[in-house]
Amino acid sequence: MATISDTLKQDITAAIESDKLVLPTLPEAALQVREIAESEDSSIQDLVKVISTDTALSARLIRVCNSPLFRGARQIENLTMAVSRLGMAYTSNLAMGLAMEQMFQATSDMIDRRLRATWQTSTEVAGICHVLAQHYTKLKPDQATLAGLVHLIGVLPILRYVEDNDIQISSIMLDKVIDELHADIGMKILKRWDFPAELQQVPADFTDFTRVVPKADYADLVMVANLQLVAGTEHPFTEVDWNTIPAFDRLGLDPNIDMSQEEDLNAEMEAAMALLQ
Repeated sequence: MATISDTLKQDITAAIESDKLVLPTLPEAALQVREIAESEDSSIQDLVKVISTDTALSARLIRVCNSPLFRGARQIENLTMAVSRLGMAYTSNLAMGLAMEQMFQATSDMIDRRLRATWQTSTEVAGICHVLAQHYTKLKPDQATLAGLVHLIGVLPILRYVEDNDIQISSIMLDKVIDELHADIGMKILKRWDFPAELQQVPADFTDFTRVVPKADYADLVMVANLQLVAGTEHPFTEVDWNTIPAFDRLGLDPNIDMSQEEDLNAEMEAAMALLQ
């Protein structure tokens, strides 16, 4: 007999195949910011103009600039100074990521809690990715942050589907459905959003612990960041022998070292996570 999780999985899979699963669209602010950042004729002022219409976002970007991650010689007091210090590409990726937070909310309690928890994990992973990218790779910290923020984006339509159709399902069953489906859905969303190819693969690749690629990439960062987060817990990822995971090697990291014990690194990671929350 089909369980409720099998039925839900079949329904969602059918909805994906017939293009009936409602995929989230990028928030308007994120779209505008990206368009400006990608256009050759735009200036920092154009970016400032768009971002300044969102006071919460503006305040956060200023806070980011004054954080230990970016602290320069002088205090940043306004958005123009902030965008000048961060640069167009970094500002747009960060603004895009932060604009997504509003998508992770729902009306029903259980779904809302889960969406917020998913966003919380995403911001923590993004913070660690930022610091790892900066210290261990030639990858761009802003892309690394974005990779962390979107690696669980496929969870969103699944939870929305459960809410919209008022499906009664236990937490354990729902976890099972999410685990099996979110990666494919995540890749579809990022493709539809025209994200760079190297980010589109992240939802599927970050749990492929045996994958072999020529050099460290964003999926490696997201994978190692996730492992760092669950170190010392009962999470199934901790049952894998981390010494067999090639991503650590590509990043030049020792899988047996707990990064949260490295004081400087840990302070930076905490700062990066706090910024995104």
